[in-house]
Amino acid sequence: MRNVTDLKMILDKIDGRGYKAYKTLEGSYDLKICHLYIDHVQADPFAPPSRMRIRVPMDRAGFPYYLYEGIKVTALEDIIARIIKSELMKSNLKSEGAGNSGLIFIDAGGQEIIKRTAVKITSEMVEARISVGLPAAGRRIKGDAAINLLTSIIPQIASNSLYFKALDEKKLKEHVELYADQELIRNKLKELGLVAFIGNGSILPRKSGNSNLPMSEKEAVKFLSPPSMEIEIDTMFHGKIKGMGIKEGITLIVGGGFHGKTTLLRALERGVYNHIKGDGREWVITVPDAVKIRAEDGRNIEKVDISIFIDNLPFNKSTDSFSTENASGSTSQAANIIEAVEAGAKLLLLDEDTSATNFMLRDARMQKLVAKNKEPITPFIDRVRELYEKLGISTILVIGGAGDYLDVADKVIMLDSYKVYDVTDEAHEIAAEIPSNRKIESVKPFKLRTARIVKKETFAMKDKKLKVAAKGLDTIVYGKTVIDLSAVEQLVDSGQTRAIADILRYIVRYIDEKSSLKEILDKIDTDILSDLEVISPFPKGEHPGDLVLPRRYEVASALNRMRNLKIK
Repeated sequence: MRNVTDLKMILDKIDGRGYKAYKTLEGSYDLKICHLYIDHVQADPFAPPSRMRIRVPMDRAGFPYYLYEGIKVTALEDIIARIIKSELMKSNLKSEGAGNSGLIFIDAGGQEIIKRTAVKITSEMVEARISVGLPAAGRRIKGDAAINLLTSIIPQIASNSLYFKALDEKKLKEHVELYADQELIRNKLKELGLVAFIGNGSILPRKSGNSNLPMSEKEAVKFLSPPSMEIEIDTMFHGKIKGMGIKEGITLIVGGGFHGKTTLLRALERGVYNHIKGDGREWVITVPDAVKIRAEDGRNIEKVDISIFIDNLPFNKSTDSFSTENASGSTSQAANIIEAVEAGAKLLLLDEDTSATNFMLRDARMQKLVAKNKEPITPFIDRVRELYEKLGISTILVIGGAGDYLDVADKVIMLDSYKVYDVTDEAHEIAAEIPSNRKIESVKPFKLRTARIVKKETFAMKDKKLKVAAKGLDTIVYGKTVIDLSAVEQLVDSGQTRAIADILRYIVRYIDEKSSLKEILDKIDTDILSDLEVISPFPKGEHPGDLVLPRRYEVASALNRMRNLKIK
């Protein structure tokens, strides 16, 4: 390992030369405060920034074990990344020329706390993975600026962020203990017979429609559970937490327009992730296998058995292995449900507003007008109880106009000006008093066939130059194929999209034309839950790229939306 003097000498030597001369920096350096690993130097100031790592041995960093034991390590890594980002903002770095010259980046989280590769903590070391735009004037090296960046600013950031003595122990403790208790509650849900929990005092509304930040406490109505649904859960660090428990089964969320129905459902969607202190949704905890379902016109479907929902199509088109390049609202929603079940979902989240009307319900009048033998769709209302009673799959459904769903609901909660009421008894009385007069249309026996096998030809198995890249949150480019994930609503971090793109490379080792899609997802889960960096395309031990742990359901969503997907 070279030292700081060596680093300065190299930069003095290449000052003013062409940008590619920066390549001579690659290697490791002891900067006294920290070790700097320059893993990859960008070829051009306009290329993606250079990948570097800052490491401090744990015996010098001094973090007590109680802060990173077990699952707490994810939370400690998360807050260290946030602290580094804050230090970078304080440094007030400005571009030193072309492209990202002179800037330093770290992939710190937003409102959610999710496992990411930005910081790695073990009993041996604390390591931050950063991206650095090496300074340039045009395409010429700015040696003095680079010396300041690498030998002054980076050690200062390490000193202020990677040493326990420089940090506020109380804040670190609060962060990791909140995460630990959120996980504790999530792990308790099943034994309590619940699919979700919302703590009293939660702030569910967001600052605006396109913001993930909470509405101010002055404006927001704080959540308060109806007495009949209120439960109390013991935690390790926060005592007893009171709030609303949503039981397994069929739950309807009803109420007038703009009274908070969708806001509640969106909070439950995001409740599969833990949230930072001050987000307002810290105690909104949903089972980890909850999946948001919606209609998705135009999506690709490849050999999905949607026959429990749609059968008897014109021209005898099969639906027990249904394929289309341009799905309708109803066929897309049916496929989304079956694919979620295939991946292991145990809770479906639906909103009437984003569902296909004809998929959700056929009322008595329409049943009388259009005979069942002329209607291929068995609506969701006639399958939702079977999903629960035969497969143990619960549903939470926002309903504004389809009162027929009162007949199948176990629990009905009403939102009125963002206040929550349990109206189950009243709803059941109304259902008995005013019959819907519709007939159950589940003619075909309830039988699911979900064990699909992915063909090798789906993937460019031997093409080492194949381009696979994430473009923001919603898009992955796989060769010449564009995978549109804009309707996958529980994808919350662009680092997850990058990880899924890398998984589409990594997955080929498990494509043997024998393993089902579910079995492949199981294997990937085992790998990335043990070590997320295993999917990185970069050499082992180097900066792995800015990856964030995706759920198996979003990985499956990407696979199912590949237009070159081939199923055996």
